[in-house]
Amino acid sequence: MNQNRKLSSYAVSLLTVSVLLATAATAFAANSRYIVFVGTYTQGDGHAKGIYAYRYDASTGKTSSPELAVETTNPSWVALAPNGRFLYAVNELGNYGGPNSGGLSAFAVDQATGRLTFLNEVATRGADPCYVSVDHTGRYVLVANYTGGSIAVFPILADGKLGAATAFVQHTGHGTNPERQEGPHAHSIMPTPDNRFAIVNDLGLDELLVYRFDSANGTLTPNAPPFAKLEAGAGPRHFALAPNKKFAYVINEMGKTVTAFSADLHAGVFKPIQYVKTLPEDFRGRNDDAEIEVHPSGRFLYASNRGDDSIAIYAIDPAKGTLKQIADVPTGGKEPRSFAIDPTGKFLFAANQNSDDIVMFRIDAKTGRLTPTGEKVEVPSPVCIKFLAVE
Repeated sequence: MNQNRKLSSYAVSLLTVSVLLATAATAFAANSRYIVFVGTYTQGDGHAKGIYAYRYDASTGKTSSPELAVETTNPSWVALAPNGRFLYAVNELGNYGGPNSGGLSAFAVDQATGRLTFLNEVATRGADPCYVSVDHTGRYVLVANYTGGSIAVFPILADGKLGAATAFVQHTGHGTNPERQEGPHAHSIMPTPDNRFAIVNDLGLDELLVYRFDSANGTLTPNAPPFAKLEAGAGPRHFALAPNKKFAYVINEMGKTVTAFSADLHAGVFKPIQYVKTLPEDFRGRNDDAEIEVHPSGRFLYASNRGDDSIAIYAIDPAKGTLKQIADVPTGGKEPRSFAIDPTGKFLFAANQNSDDIVMFRIDAKTGRLTPTGEKVEVPSPVCIKFLAVE
């Protein structure tokens, strides 16, 4: 009887979380006005000054001129708290407060102006953090350290500041490419919609790793099985889950492919079912795959190529989850390190890092194809785009 009560309580909790997430997603997508935050590089090849922000009206497709929201060093990836009050950014460095660690910064968001106010910063315990996400309770920030080959979790305090790490995992091993896979390189980390797992792509290990995430204590435990193996030399970078939660997709930076997976989110198990190329057959030259995203309708998938400077478009088989490429569209700039589909699903914003611009495309709801709108936002070294719905 007690065991049945526990299972019933667990099921109710999962249902409650699902309903809340669905309600929040619906309300968010129903808005038409947004502040768009842009993470950038300020060092190395970058020449930005920090995080930028601009206004965007999804009903008209119009944008305002960008402004510097806050000065900070190498905020290459940013993430918003679910309540929209706080923003968190990695500081992609190898020497924050000493060697072999980057930084993670917390900011308060002024929703009226888009300005960010610095709250505090902590060391990520691994060099060159390149990805940050916030769990669905808004209580923890998850970070992937690329050069450090590690992941970490930090609690969000009542005032939005970051506390000491509640979890840290150092990956070990290497891949088949001696130049780029000499060791682990954690490239992304994100919680599943039910908040029970954290999904990690490690470029150096050719693995999609799955951790059980305890959202009460902010801890990580390897799942059983602990990972799904990708093709040797694939170099998995970013992860996207289909809206039906039955399929998932990984873009492989080195392999120039997308891997489709069947997904069992109850068990945290992902099984590869297909590899597809991201480049035209006649392409020759250097290319690194970058970003991946599924359209909110679940009918189309998009993947960016740095080198070919394009976005590959795929139709998704709703029953099998497999992909069929239907187009390859130039991004209108150089080195599309990232892109983002707006919450309404009407427009795609391509962040061209080396041409210092974000080019806007209209998405055809029936075909998934992209058409440039003529709208372009000039931002130095854009890397990451996040939308905040505002009144």
